Amino acid sequence: MVETLKIFALATDPIYIGTGGYTIGRVDNTIVRDPITNIPKIPGSSLAGTWRYYVVLEALTLKDLKDKQTSTDENKSQNGSTSDEKLENCNGKNNPTNDWKAFLGNQVLRVNCAGQDDAPFVERNDKNNTGHCGCCIVCKGFGFSKKDISWQGMIFFSDLKILLFPVFTFKGTKWITTASILQEIGINESSPRENKIKTKNGNERYLNLGWLYLEVESNHNISNSPVSNFSLKPEDIVIVPESLFSHIVNSNLEVRTSVSIDPITGSAKEGALFTTEAIPRGTIFYGNIRIFDKNNFINSNNKMNNKIGSLPSCEQLKDALKDSARYYESLGIGGMTTRGFGRLKIELINGNSQSGGSQNGQSNQ
Repeated sequence: MVETLKIFALATDPIYIGTGGYTIGRVDNTIVRDPITNIPKIPGSSLAGTWRYYVVLEALTLKDLKDKQTSTDENKSQNGSTSDEKLENCNGKNNPTNDWKAFLGNQVLRVNCAGQDDAPFVERNDKNNTGHCGCCIVCKGFGFSKKDISWQGMIFFSDLKILLFPVFTFKGTKWITTASILQEIGINESSPRENKIKTKNGNERYLNLGWLYLEVESNHNISNSPVSNFSLKPEDIVIVPESLFSHIVNSNLEVRTSVSIDPITGSAKEGALFTTEAIPRGTIFYGNIRIFDKNNFINSNNKMNNKIGSLPSCEQLKDALKDSARYYESLGIGGMTTRGFGRLKIELINGNSQSGGSQNGQSNQ
């Protein structure tokens, strides 16, 4: 009933997901952190909002879909007691394939199906409905709320947490992680003792991680990179104690200093200097997406369930997410994406069909 997709994401630019407003401290513009560990993260809400937009972009680039699309007035004038019946009568029966692009409700998909709904208090078929259509795969997959019906959606995003964090050393860039983080993705490794680290070779004696100079305790047994598509070798991975991970990450964030330009003089504006922190390029994140298949509910006699109409299958939603993930490599996520921030390379791996995510998933790339 619930299918899981595992996400691995490589930051190809610094990532800035701001907390909003200014703070007094080391930097002016701070980023979102986990309140328990104090480690930066990408919130699931940021992922859901951008991915919704990218699925709409992917759908609207399809010529076949454009040829089938109808206006609200055209659809409303058709015979039928439900939205699905009207759509079928307007453009004929839906394509019988399981292609997500051929989903029946996509006939009324618009760019306004992404983002915040600007007409939440009108019905779906109202001629004044300029917001979410409530019929397409985007609205039914990500959710919508109109006057006649509210729908939670079928796709649930977790936060993206840091799996491997790049740090400068005198042996080049190394990626640090911890035993507990590795265990979450199915790799069992013991943690080094306090103030010691584990490397692949285990014979370096000492290694600097930024400004910290730590003794190498022994070697780790990671034989394959946990993220095969990101060209990371086991020799580049260093396991650090749980107690040091947050300190090392927060001490090696990128801090960028900026200043406003006076439009009259063309020089730096007085008192307008500010600093922004960001998760550095090369960081690798992990998380998951759960897809709740609610199609079994539609066959019941519940009036509200019948009102929602046909729903996309889990496979259709997974294909929509996979096809649109490429937009993260060009348009990115978070703030300042027009100034060198935000791009991600996404890898999706099938999990199990129950809950929690399987450790034996198969890559789809």
